[in-house]
Amino acid sequence: MSAYDELMTFQRETEALSQVAGRLGWDMETVMPPGAIQQRAEEHAAMASLLHARRTAPQIGEWLAKAEPADDVARANLRLIRRDFERTMKVPSRLAADLARSTSRAHKIWAKAREAEDVAAFLPALSEVLELRREEAACLAGNETSLYDALLEEYEPGAKASELSAMFDALRPGLVSLREAIRGQGRAPQVSGIFEEGAQMALSTELAAAFGYDFECGRIDKAVHPFSSGSGLDVRITTRTAPTDPFNCFYSTIHEVGHATYEQNIDDAYLLTPLGQGVSMGVHESQSRIYENQLGRSRAFTGWLYGKMRDAFGDFGIAGEEDFFAAVNAVHDGYIRTEADEVQYNLHVMLRFDLERALIAGDLQVGDLEGAWNERFAADFGYSVDRPSHGLLQDVHWSEGLFGYFPTYSLGNVYAGCLHEALRRDVPGLDDDLAKGDTSKATAWLRENVQQHGGLYEAKDLIARAIGGAPSEQPLLSYLERKFGGIYGL
Repeated sequence: MSAYDELMTFQRETEALSQVAGRLGWDMETVMPPGAIQQRAEEHAAMASLLHARRTAPQIGEWLAKAEPADDVARANLRLIRRDFERTMKVPSRLAADLARSTSRAHKIWAKAREAEDVAAFLPALSEVLELRREEAACLAGNETSLYDALLEEYEPGAKASELSAMFDALRPGLVSLREAIRGQGRAPQVSGIFEEGAQMALSTELAAAFGYDFECGRIDKAVHPFSSGSGLDVRITTRTAPTDPFNCFYSTIHEVGHATYEQNIDDAYLLTPLGQGVSMGVHESQSRIYENQLGRSRAFTGWLYGKMRDAFGDFGIAGEEDFFAAVNAVHDGYIRTEADEVQYNLHVMLRFDLERALIAGDLQVGDLEGAWNERFAADFGYSVDRPSHGLLQDVHWSEGLFGYFPTYSLGNVYAGCLHEALRRDVPGLDDDLAKGDTSKATAWLRENVQQHGGLYEAKDLIARAIGGAPSEQPLLSYLERKFGGIYGL
């Protein structure tokens, strides 16, 4: 075999092992017995050590030096393997194992602390994870980049915190202005009643299928924090239910289906190769957000969903489709990022982005984090955090060491705004289909222009190819102003 062929054979085995490691994480979140956490932490550490050894194997460097790419696919594979090899070589195996072990433990500590509303119980574990991630960032950054940018690279290759900060600064005034205009317009209609869990899960399954989720290669389970896991032929999602809030379940499901179908729709030829997964978390989030919001919360689709909910739950306090559309898109005070309306969602993300940059830089200490969070939240939203699960303890990310992840949520929203504008341009009459619960033309456009390519192109290049120009925050702002101006009569 050629050097390239030998490299790809080795890489496919590494990708397969990485999928196994991911399945350990899915199991831990869904069905693992609580007493297994210490053993699972060691299992995670063992897998991390094994994967680190494979990703830093000396023969990878030899193959990379000799490999001759025959086409664009080979060139992209080599680019991604080289990036991963050079990055992983900078991190000691001991540190990779310590991170896996520490984050496994910290995740369970966070879950218990969140349930008990006990920040103090979580802070020691968070401090340990933070110090390990700062150590890793120092290994990765060297003298070439900032610690935070070194971590951001893992989730959004090529992105810089300064560029994202400038984009968010341009986005923020429009969001705040729109929110303040809406606050004077009164409350939107609200659903009422108790929504049985089994019926919620049944309708969630129907929604997942409506957005193209392949149940032959996937499944839906419940978790504290909804997520999507896996790629290729095994892509699983989770959701959650609340007896008085069915939208939490339905739109969490649609959101995770956006992530999952991205992975399912990647070209089969890329299976178990570096190209066989989403190119970046920002692009990934663009898929989940456009499914959830621009499609799933559109006037046309909510009209169809209203009928489905009437069939499943009977009268739930909403008089008709227009009131239901307003209820689904209500702008409301709230603490939880994942439950935030489209207007305020990115303000939640920006709060976390700024705090975690300060943590990584050493400008904010873990012991002061809750106070800093609560102070910033009150300044941004105009009311105070009432309990830790509505504040510092609400998100899973920092317990899992995902520093650098949060800004990709807002970047994904920006990308979704750009993609939606292009989708509407290229697929006229889309609302006629959405009103019947038929998303196939929209999802086919996304599959063709974004999803099938996997990691073939760099993230910015992929979005630019799909929309026919450079991405910016303006399409998202225009969409929000048009949509919510109509709902609230602005």
